Amino acid sequence: MERVFQKVQEATHFIQRKIGQPISIGVILGSGLGEMADEVKEATIIPYEEIPHFPISTVEGHAGQLVIGQFQGKQVLMMQGRFHYYEGYSMQEVTFPVRVMKALGIETLIVTNACGGMNASFRPGDLMLIMDHLNMTGTNPLIGPNIEAFGPRFPDMSKAYAISLREVAKQVAIKQGITLQEGVYAGITGPSYMTGAELVMLRNLGADAVGMSTVPEVIVAGHMNMRVLGISCITDMAIGEELEPLTHEQVVEVANKTKPTFIALVTDIIAQIPNE
Repeated sequence: MERVFQKVQEATHFIQRKIGQPISIGVILGSGLGEMADEVKEATIIPYEEIPHFPISTVEGHAGQLVIGQFQGKQVLMMQGRFHYYEGYSMQEVTFPVRVMKALGIETLIVTNACGGMNASFRPGDLMLIMDHLNMTGTNPLIGPNIEAFGPRFPDMSKAYAISLREVAKQVAIKQGITLQEGVYAGITGPSYMTGAELVMLRNLGADAVGMSTVPEVIVAGHMNMRVLGISCITDMAIGEELEPLTHEQVVEVANKTKPTFIALVTDIIAQIPNE
């Protein structure tokens, strides 16, 4: 883990040499949301492959670069493409960018994703405010020796998603006339979609949506005492008793249709987040 700390420092110093101002907000853009970074003003664009120790995004629709600059009056860092455990990366690699964000001075993290809805009241194209999550990956990015400079050995996760940021999101949704669902996100490893029995199990455990990202990043953000807001795009209905065949192309299609609403919501949320 000491090696991880050194790698974070090296990546951070590389990025710092390319930017001028402190960054206040980090945004992880999920499937279909990459275009949001095109609106960043005075942008510094850094491909992942140029950053020391950064993984490379392999998923279709993920550009694989950092976009840093002015957005809605804030200095932001946007990730166009994230990393997943199912790509073969370790949990430490998946969450490495979040460690770097904190080292850059970022205290607020917005995570977005595309996922399947298990709550029968949801519909494809709905947006869901993540209230809490279930870590169903069978592992944890904090396993191993703890580095006190990152956070405590046993971090509290009782308020993993900041109540204050959730209130901002709800007020923005009301203002925009958007129906913002609320629910619990179950994080799985993937890459296979779940069986009907597995989906019924997750629903019975209290999950409203299921996806293959977000949870490791939020755990690490919580470890470092960052404020987190999570929003999901429901791209398909994952009702175990009514399961239909699903492809990644279908997920991307719905995410793209929902994109204008999703971008408008997150854009206004960033504008409304108070400066620290």
